[in-house]
Amino acid sequence: MDQRTTRLRWGTEQRLEFIEFRLFWDGSINRADIIDRFGVSTPQASADLTQYREMAPENIHYDSSAKCYMPTAKFRPQILKPNAERYLAQLRAVSEDVIAALDTWIGELPDVGVVPMPARRVEANVLRKFLATIRERRSVSIEYQSLNDSRPDPIWREITPHAFGSDGLRWHLRAFCNIEHVFKDFIISRCLRIGKTGEPLADPQDDTNWHTYFNVMLIPNPRLSQAQQATIERDYGMQNGRCELRIRRALLYYLNKRLRLDVAEIQDRPKETPIVVANRKEYDALLSEIVY
Repeated sequence: MDQRTTRLRWGTEQRLEFIEFRLFWDGSINRADIIDRFGVSTPQASADLTQYREMAPENIHYDSSAKCYMPTAKFRPQILKPNAERYLAQLRAVSEDVIAALDTWIGELPDVGVVPMPARRVEANVLRKFLATIRERRSVSIEYQSLNDSRPDPIWREITPHAFGSDGLRWHLRAFCNIEHVFKDFIISRCLRIGKTGEPLADPQDDTNWHTYFNVMLIPNPRLSQAQQATIERDYGMQNGRCELRIRRALLYYLNKRLRLDVAEIQDRPKETPIVVANRKEYDALLSEIVY
């Protein structure tokens, strides 16, 4: 199969997937939608709709009054595996101006409100430099402003980064530090200046806490009523009254803070901390071992 044939088949598959996306999420599609999105001709858009109808005849019908194709009552996705989290993530990204609406397949955007958060600024050139350092397996000197009380002023240090981490609000580098001689996290926005690169100071494979995972067992807060606990089970998709999160040991501290698991059992208002850790002994023991 030559490259041209491969591209054509991939393009057709994309357009068929687009048709099903619009039918499932927007409830309608017409030829103009396909033309505008993919820049194909009117005959090609018609052919794509015909091909989809042949592939899934019970999924689509033409509404002459609305002048568009609509899903039938028997509609069942044939190509897509609809993902609500991905759809909502795109709505959020559009509302925060991270991506443009045209970068999604969503036809009609609903009104969306997102709680604003202070942005942790990351310069593109800084990120580019760190990406190159990781890719080339080098160390790099950075001027870093720590919030550690023992280091009130920024200092230069040499680090060997190997990965990026996020706590949901900010991005950091996972790197070996030449001052503390451990693998730890460096918040990217606190890297004030970047210096020269050099030979690596450590092997990333030695970062045990990054490469080792821990399973956090979460259950509804037992101080909630039975009905409320059942609601929490549904909210978090729990099975048999619990859900299991597999997380890198190096990220456990951030999970602890983000879900307020550190105060869940002492909080006076259990509805504000609806989940607690079931394997608390192992969880606390691990937290006490990890360097942040």
